[in-house]
Amino acid sequence: MPIARPSRSPDREPEPDGAAEAGARPDAGEVHGQTSKPAPSRQSLRGLDWFIFFLADVQTGFGPFIAVYLTTQKWTQAQIGLVLSIGGIVGLIGQMPGGAIIDAARSERRVAGLAIAAIGGCALAYAAWPIFPLVAAAATLHAAASCVLGPAIAAISLGLVGPRGMAERLGRNARFASLGNGVAAAVMGTCGYLLSSRAVFLVTFILAFPTLIALSRVREREIDVARAHGRADHEDKEVARLSNLLGLLRQRALLVFALGVFLLQLANAAMLPLMAGVVTTKSSEWAPMLIAFCIVVPQAIVALTSPSVGAVAQQWGRRPLLMLGFAALAMRGALFAVVHDPYVLVAVQIFDGVTAAVFAVMIPLTVADVAFGSGHFNLAQGIVGTASGIGGSLSTVVAGFASDRYGSATAFMGLSGVALTGLLLIALLMPETGHRRRRA
Repeated sequence: MPIARPSRSPDREPEPDGAAEAGARPDAGEVHGQTSKPAPSRQSLRGLDWFIFFLADVQTGFGPFIAVYLTTQKWTQAQIGLVLSIGGIVGLIGQMPGGAIIDAARSERRVAGLAIAAIGGCALAYAAWPIFPLVAAAATLHAAASCVLGPAIAAISLGLVGPRGMAERLGRNARFASLGNGVAAAVMGTCGYLLSSRAVFLVTFILAFPTLIALSRVREREIDVARAHGRADHEDKEVARLSNLLGLLRQRALLVFALGVFLLQLANAAMLPLMAGVVTTKSSEWAPMLIAFCIVVPQAIVALTSPSVGAVAQQWGRRPLLMLGFAALAMRGALFAVVHDPYVLVAVQIFDGVTAAVFAVMIPLTVADVAFGSGHFNLAQGIVGTASGIGGSLSTVVAGFASDRYGSATAFMGLSGVALTGLLLIALLMPETGHRRRRA
């Protein structure tokens, strides 16, 4: 295990009265008797907020807009599907290498900046020359860059606020990501309607610049390298055991949680596409508007409640909230199976907002609980991300087959059953991880 370098924050500015952000607390004695660390400055915390907001804007441009744009460029559905599959495969296999890169990086901020620059270049390539070789290369590069951005955000957050402030910080991260997604979807949809689908990627390229500016506001010296990689300063038996990579991979909590996230995505990924098909069948004229509301409702709930999820996780622990997220997902699937009114189906999406708000905070927080002290925090994120990707990929295939063969109601009930299996897994096998860092 490499020796942890000293903190890069010897001369932080004093925090003005009333300016403390959520999660911006000194970490005195927070983990295994570590020495206290000064709180990060308001500038760095605000910079991270806006970096996440603009990053969500940038990433939104690579969602459904790709299929719309390439269709206008006379691409066949087979070609579009191949490009999307290339990105999906690279995104899946790149999760663990992406986390390992962040763990090995001397500057998480620099790696994130290079990834943003690469994604901006990919957007420009889509807009400038939409031929198959270039678009396939851009899809590959975009997926690879995205694999390091998730771990980089979590690492920067952990390096700034430390383990004790991580829950509330992740709540803020989820709020700004949700706001960014919502604003970007509205702006890019409007640009695509008023101008052209090509304009979406030009807007995405332009948005890369404020994203980099916001990242530059996060002060490098305030990101504690050892904390960002999940290394503890003080050695004890538990830390010594975790510091070995093989020891981390043998952690029961990590393995159970990765399986839980797999079940989460296996149950969740196919629900909205299946429901969209049901709504289109029942009300084709209003289907686009209804689906838009189905996307906006959960995003609004995430934006409103994510900071509270982080605060509650500190009081209740992790397991109750994880169980709540699975319970909401199971309820959503069961209601989709029995509700037939398209407008009531939109209201059911409130449960999706609950699940999204819980897991947006709890996935990185639980990984931080399990992996802190190992020096492999970001690799552990990659392991859980890989499980998530596999579950999401299987979900649409399995649910689509079940819907075609047995009907949509049966498919929804099956997805609900998978969510209940995840609930039982967490209830019976998942240990409470929050206590790991409460010891003084």
